[in-house]
Amino acid sequence: MKKPSTASALPKELPIPAVLGLTDPDEGDWARLRGIQYSCLGHSTFARIATQVAAMLAVAALVLGQVHPVIVAAWAVIAATTLWRGVRIDRSLIDADRRRISRDEVNAQMICSVLNGLAWSVPLGAFGFFVDTETQVKLWVVLATLMTASAVLLPAVPLGTLLFTCIAGGSAIVFFLSSGMFDMVAVSVVFSGIVIAAAIESARRHITTKVAEAGIIEKDEVVSMLLREFEEGEADWLWQIDTSRRVRSASPRFAFALGMETAEIEGMPLIQLIAGSAWESGQFSSSLRDLAERLKQRENFSNLLVRVTIHGRSRWWELSGTPKFDENGNFDGFRGVGSDVTEARENSDKIAWLARYDTLTGLPNRLMLTETLGEALTYAEKWRTRCALLMIDLDRFKSVNDSLGHLVGDQLLARVSERLKELMTDNELCGRLGGDEFAIVIRDASDLQHVECVAERVIQRLSQPYEVDHHTLYVGASVGSAIGPRDGSTVETLMRNADLALYRSKDTGGNAHCTFEPALHAHAEERRKLEVALRHALERKEFELVYQPVVAADTEGVVSFEALLRWNSKEHGSVSPVKFIPLAEDTRLIVPIGEWVLHQACREAMNWPEHVRVAVNVSGEQLLEQNFVARVVSALTQSGLKASRLEVEVTESIFLRDTAKANAALEQVMALGCSVALDDFGTGYSSLGYLRKLRFSTIKVDRMFVQGAATGNPESLAIIRAVVAMADSLGMSTTAEGAETQAEVDIIRQLGCRKIQGYFFGRPMSAADALALFRDSTRLTNQTAA
Repeated sequence: MKKPSTASALPKELPIPAVLGLTDPDEGDWARLRGIQYSCLGHSTFARIATQVAAMLAVAALVLGQVHPVIVAAWAVIAATTLWRGVRIDRSLIDADRRRISRDEVNAQMICSVLNGLAWSVPLGAFGFFVDTETQVKLWVVLATLMTASAVLLPAVPLGTLLFTCIAGGSAIVFFLSSGMFDMVAVSVVFSGIVIAAAIESARRHITTKVAEAGIIEKDEVVSMLLREFEEGEADWLWQIDTSRRVRSASPRFAFALGMETAEIEGMPLIQLIAGSAWESGQFSSSLRDLAERLKQRENFSNLLVRVTIHGRSRWWELSGTPKFDENGNFDGFRGVGSDVTEARENSDKIAWLARYDTLTGLPNRLMLTETLGEALTYAEKWRTRCALLMIDLDRFKSVNDSLGHLVGDQLLARVSERLKELMTDNELCGRLGGDEFAIVIRDASDLQHVECVAERVIQRLSQPYEVDHHTLYVGASVGSAIGPRDGSTVETLMRNADLALYRSKDTGGNAHCTFEPALHAHAEERRKLEVALRHALERKEFELVYQPVVAADTEGVVSFEALLRWNSKEHGSVSPVKFIPLAEDTRLIVPIGEWVLHQACREAMNWPEHVRVAVNVSGEQLLEQNFVARVVSALTQSGLKASRLEVEVTESIFLRDTAKANAALEQVMALGCSVALDDFGTGYSSLGYLRKLRFSTIKVDRMFVQGAATGNPESLAIIRAVVAMADSLGMSTTAEGAETQAEVDIIRQLGCRKIQGYFFGRPMSAADALALFRDSTRLTNQTAA
């Protein structure tokens, strides 16, 4: 907005030297005030000319006959010249209020006042010596009249009056003194003083008035400018109605907002203009009713959001209004401002939607689910009913996401959400918690069988195949449920307990529904305490390695040991690997623990014969770490173990997370000279692509196939034969795990496995016992590796 070009405000304090123009104080814009002062001179030039011409004629009439006419004429010419010069300067200052007056212009006007005063000192100061006493007094009257006229006609510039009075009045005082007319001296002194004082006070009041007027004008300009710019704005307008609530003085912007001409809306009821079809039906929106009520009650309102209808389209207006009254205090209608905030309202609605709905699936998000669950809990506690929360996690979704990419994964999630919506009734609300986790809030779960039915329908529907981007995909659903307020009286407790039930469902293999039981909470608490203890296990030196021998199938000589981790907790005693290994992987503690295992196993292997290897299990969390290969190098370097004596064991599951990264890490490990074994082959996804891309040194056959083969199970026999044949053709060795009986050892040899591992040849043993095998048995130490 363009503002008036004022450097600073006009001064409020008006000291006499400043009023006279002798000083310019620092406070206030005195240059601008000088312009206001001196611009007044040009408006009184005619009166000044008339006054001085009349005084000249009076002086000439009084002295002619006593003073030579030529002298009087010469004086009149001089006086007229000074008057004319002063008038010209005064006329040049008539626009000084719109600009800044210079010091030269002030000085020029002051000089003219001095010259004019000197010209008028002549009638009494010079002519007075040649005229009689009566004429002298009359000449003094003429001078007194001029001094008074100067004070009256030049109220804004007292300096001119002061100079004129001092010179003209001073000449009279000097003349009367020289003539011995002391009474006239006193009269002249008193009169001149009164004129000077009156001129200064009159100037102060005049300037004060001008300052006030300038302030009012400036404010009017600002208000006019604001109103003009407000009216010219894109979305704002002024509106005004009379006592009958009809539009008066309609502004063009208001008419434009209504899509009508100004003349059309003049005199129309405001509510009718903005109500649309509701004006006829009487079915007003609540916001319109609120507006009408405020107008009826003559209440002030500000930023009132009103839904209006303009040409059949709904819009949102923000209105502010104030009742107006006439000078007698009678109500005279309303005036106010308004703006169209439809776009802002729609954006606000969109933001509110985004805050409560998931953008990918369109389902309610965690925030809305928790709000709905909170309402359901409140209702259940109030009316002694039940509600329920079902937590849903997709089985095998991660493998889809990792193998086919996030785009396919997102499309799959959208299809899942569509199926969930199909299953919902008015009693259920389904939403997405995040990732592949969903939830269902059942508002009325008084019939627990209904909860079971909903869970079964979800599992059955979500387990059906999906066609996504030319791929046929299969995922399952694990469901955990908790009943409120039985299993929790707060949202947080109920969600936690439903989550615990979900974990139990996934632990059982997935594609199942489990309900919450108090034992699950105890299990979760145990897991939490176990995690706390696990975080300190390394620093407390609670871990140890045991070693299980792997022997050659033909000679039964030890060819390697598999290093197995054991945890003897000070708080929990001996903790099974089945418990703490998954926990370590979930918490990523497996990375530092695995590094310790690598270093410890390599150091211990240095005590064994040169042909004996050590095998170390590596989890996916370790392998996908950026510095995994560097950690292997560090373990070999610090222990001095040859790379060929270290075997890294991995399972197929690591390839489901990031195949490219896993392959790259294993290739670098093999480039060091280490061997890589594929553990539990045949129990997972068993893709032959892994064998084609990586040259594993060993494929390990799981114990369940060994046990099955020993009992004559044809499938187990076929699988082992196939694995052995494939490994032989690819130049890989095979190790059969879990051999516990002579029968199992015999069948393993018959099927062609090259190495055997199991309790039949040795349980996991301490490092000292492993070393004792080589010291106490000549037979074992004389054998060579398979």
